Amino acid sequence: MFPEMIARLSPELLVLVAMVFVLAGVIKGVVGMGLPTVSMALLVLLMSPAQAAALLIIPSLVTNLWQAGPLHRLLPLLRRIGGMQLGVASGTLLGAMVFGAPTGQWASIALGVALVAYAAWGLFGTPLAVPACMERWLGPLAGLLTGIITAGTGVFVVPAVPYLQALALERDDLVQAMGVSFTVSTVALAAGLLINDSYSIGAAGTSMVMLVPALAGMYMGQRLRKSLSPAAFRTCFFVSLVVLGTYLTIEAFPF
Repeated sequence: MFPEMIARLSPELLVLVAMVFVLAGVIKGVVGMGLPTVSMALLVLLMSPAQAAALLIIPSLVTNLWQAGPLHRLLPLLRRIGGMQLGVASGTLLGAMVFGAPTGQWASIALGVALVAYAAWGLFGTPLAVPACMERWLGPLAGLLTGIITAGTGVFVVPAVPYLQALALERDDLVQAMGVSFTVSTVALAAGLLINDSYSIGAAGTSMVMLVPALAGMYMGQRLRKSLSPAAFRTCFFVSLVVLGTYLTIEAFPF
């Protein structure tokens, strides 16, 4: 079974973990995404990727369910991105069965590479456009790839976010679509951890506690968004991910 140490964090480590979730919540409050990405990137400096993924389940699920509303717009949106969500769930479960829980140096390397790739796209990528005739097969493929990356790294933004942005959705629909996709990814990630005996009652309890600093951070981020330039904040966010991803990759690489 998954070690119960995650449910018995030392006071010092508990404070550090809570600070990570406050920061991740602030970033999500400002830019509308990034809570699991930032929390995974920082938590793996303190624990294994599997432990970090287990901790982010509840904060990620609750904040993304919030973002997935309102319900009256959900069905029309699902008609368009439902195939992608099936791909996300299938890819995550398949990846969990094939690769196991994200542990060891190669999981850290995969996470670092995923962070750098996502940040590079955010900094230098040009907006894509997906023709309507391609959505039927490209959506499930993007979801499948996202799921496999999620299973290996605990990060579920690549290539999901670039794909959703390429659909030319209205801003509110895009935010909701990301909330739906992140919710499905979170549930699938939890299922994958359960398959590999990597998600325990103790981990769920600690994850529930971390919901408080995550929500507090989101509230602060939403307030902060009114006084910050979103473009400048996004640049700092992506540059930070490049630095973290590069560090994780170099630190874990077996030279």
